[in-house]
Amino acid sequence: MAKEVTVPTMGESISSGILSAWLVNDGDFVKKDQPIYELETDKITSEATAEVSGIIHFKVAQEAEVDIGSVVATIEESEEPKNSSIETEPSKAVDSEASTPDSAPEPKPDDSSDAKSGSESNPTLKVSPLAQKIAEDQGIDLKVIHGSGPGGRIVKSDLESRSTDSQESNNSEGSPKKAQTVEAQEARETRIKMSPLRKKIAQRLVQATQEAALLTTFNEVDMTAIMQLRKKHQTDFVEKYGIKLGFMSFFAKAAVAALKSVPSVNARIEGDHIIQQNYYDIGVAVGTDKGLMVPVIRDCDAKSFSEIEASIADYAVNARNGKIQLSDLEGGVFTISNGGIYGSMLSTPIINFPQPAIL
Repeated sequence: MAKEVTVPTMGESISSGILSAWLVNDGDFVKKDQPIYELETDKITSEATAEVSGIIHFKVAQEAEVDIGSVVATIEESEEPKNSSIETEPSKAVDSEASTPDSAPEPKPDDSSDAKSGSESNPTLKVSPLAQKIAEDQGIDLKVIHGSGPGGRIVKSDLESRSTDSQESNNSEGSPKKAQTVEAQEARETRIKMSPLRKKIAQRLVQATQEAALLTTFNEVDMTAIMQLRKKHQTDFVEKYGIKLGFMSFFAKAAVAALKSVPSVNARIEGDHIIQQNYYDIGVAVGTDKGLMVPVIRDCDAKSFSEIEASIADYAVNARNGKIQLSDLEGGVFTISNGGIYGSMLSTPIINFPQPAIL
């Protein structure tokens, strides 16, 4: 019996997303609860898992836009083959061109190919099996190709677009001088399609600058007592809770105290009304390769320092691994962003709209 794999509901405001990566190959045996693909929306990137065990068959290509509730694959329920000794590596997704249901499996590239040796000489170079095979056949140097796949992975479309550009430039102007000009221009610019998440971040930042009355003020704070306190209790804190006592928990507690002291700041504007917020859910900005995310630590006023530090650490790991949930990003009343990790002495962060303020 075939079980349909559908795109799950991600929130009322999300109607579609990009299937950014298949984490298994078409025709693989997958186990129940095994991650099978990544879905990227304008709010979050998350992994979807198999509901049953069996053989998976793709219905859509990698990097295709899919609607919430649509079928992206089917799983023929079965037990794991006893003679199967191969397990799918989650990091090795297949090419979008190879993942269509009607396409035949591409031959694996020979280990001795020049293309493969080129990728091995550069350990940071990520190449899909199909793209590696094409590069071997056509003698393409993969080190000069910019990958558009997940994590900069080079996929078949990258090689095809390069071949098309070269052919068009040669057809339009047969002179070597024109070809050299086109190649020089390609070297000066790189065109990368924005992900839904990055587009949404950009829109929200522009919205904040247009709809909020922005004011930045700088104040100097004496942190000597906090520095001494951390130094005195750090060892005991780590032994007891298994996590370091950082500065962020102090900042979160200070923000809660400030919001309690000046409750009019802990409010938001909705149309003609001011909504007073009587809770203290503090957002902590986390930088990832997919953009800035602001997971929210609930009820910071009731949490201990160790609970706040543990929450921040868990959110940071999940955000960078693309496993953070949409509910983790909603409902904050105030945000803390640490520009110092990037070397900033002073900064003017943009408010996380519709929140009233950011530290």
